[in-house]
Amino acid sequence: MYNHTYVNNNGLLTFSRPLPESLPYYFPKNGTEDFIAPLWTDLDDFGMGKYSYQQYTNGSVLTRATQDINRYFPQRGFTASWVFVATWDFVQTRNTSVFNLHSAPAITFQVVLISGGGFSFILMNYGDCAVINDYVEAGFDTINSTDYYLIHYATNGSYIPNLKNTTNVNVPGRWAFLVNSGSENVIGLRVRFSSFSDLTQHGNIPIVLQQIKQELVKYGLPSSIELKLRKLQKITP
Repeated sequence: MYNHTYVNNNGLLTFSRPLPESLPYYFPKNGTEDFIAPLWTDLDDFGMGKYSYQQYTNGSVLTRATQDINRYFPQRGFTASWVFVATWDFVQTRNTSVFNLHSAPAITFQVVLISGGGFSFILMNYGDCAVINDYVEAGFDTINSTDYYLIHYATNGSYIPNLKNTTNVNVPGRWAFLVNSGSENVIGLRVRFSSFSDLTQHGNIPIVLQQIKQELVKYGLPSSIELKLRKLQKITP
């Protein structure tokens, strides 16, 4: 639980202190702070880009957030009670003429924090993102990296124009994550394999479970999720 949210001009949200550093840490950092990095890089610090943030506790924004979360994470009966929206609009690194003339795509992205009923979610939205030549990172990390997700990390930003086409919820340019469920939940998962031999050797089981976990995390489950094999049954057609 935090009392402050810091919207840094480098595309980073922090909660214990401002962090103006433009060189991102690679996630997982296993550090002592929580980070939300919709796009952490060396963004405009001349004051030309538009940085905005707003907190909502009622109104149409909560209604829209409730609808979105229930679409991405169904069967939870979620109702949003608090939403925080931070937007970095038409921010660009170094190239002042691009901003002044609007002559090329700049960098536009947004992060939305949503909570209610003991659940917390992160939405990351990407618009046009121009190529830059600096380290870039997108994702989030928690204290001791108990939960983290790395959307993208690179020593240059040649890939970031494609962010507006990427997603884990079938909405181009949007990523959604459940980052706190309020309590520990046990979820049953039944998986059918095309080849039973994948699990006949005990050493293969951790590998297969890790592959399943990677797919589940890709679709929004926290990286701290643990998978255990309770029952193995071979079904003959």
